[in-house]
Amino acid sequence: MRPNWELKNCCNHDQVVFLVTVAVCTVVILALWRTVLLRPFKLVTVFLHETSHAIACKLTCGHVEGIQVHADEGGTTQTRGGIYWLILPAGYLGSSFWGMVLILASTNLLTARIAAGCFIAALLLVLIIAKNWTLRGLCIGFVVFLGVVWILQETTKVRILQYIILFIGVMNSLFSVYDIYDDLISRRVHSSDAEKFAEICPCPCNGVGWGAIWGLISFLFLCGAMYLGLVILS
Repeated sequence: MRPNWELKNCCNHDQVVFLVTVAVCTVVILALWRTVLLRPFKLVTVFLHETSHAIACKLTCGHVEGIQVHADEGGTTQTRGGIYWLILPAGYLGSSFWGMVLILASTNLLTARIAAGCFIAALLLVLIIAKNWTLRGLCIGFVVFLGVVWILQETTKVRILQYIILFIGVMNSLFSVYDIYDDLISRRVHSSDAEKFAEICPCPCNGVGWGAIWGLISFLFLCGAMYLGLVILS
């Protein structure tokens, strides 16, 4: 069957449920933004940010010496070698990309299971190279959390795995865009990835400019996730 790229006859029941669920997730996230309830999910976004740096480092033949995620929603990835100008933008853009992947994975139970399995595997892998207890606790906590949700999905009528994957995806996408604005545009953090990238990039653009470009790309990832989700469900 050909993909319905034009979204003709939109929207069917599944598409409406998808849009409403994304909207509800967005409202809940914004309403609870500064509460402790969202702290673990914000830290997961930081985890994906730092993991994306690590992946870019490994793909460019570098060595990852360690990853840290801090309770204040900061993080660091210690790398050696690799292509630095590819490693630096991989954090913000990578976490936005993973948000899009999780949103799309939530449209089908099989892909949601695959996403949950890959997420658990990534958490266990990072647990091995974690350099502080905040990250270790985050990895262990989310492995247990996703494991419990998966068991409930398979053995009871509490079938929420797809919704959890979608929530994490939406949370990651929104937090990535906000984090870029907060760290790179509204205030200049001279140790930020964008400022470091501006120093080594020959283009006449400062850290704020690169922050705006990365923010636009991250927003496009979110819009692309919504569009492709509707195509998949059409």
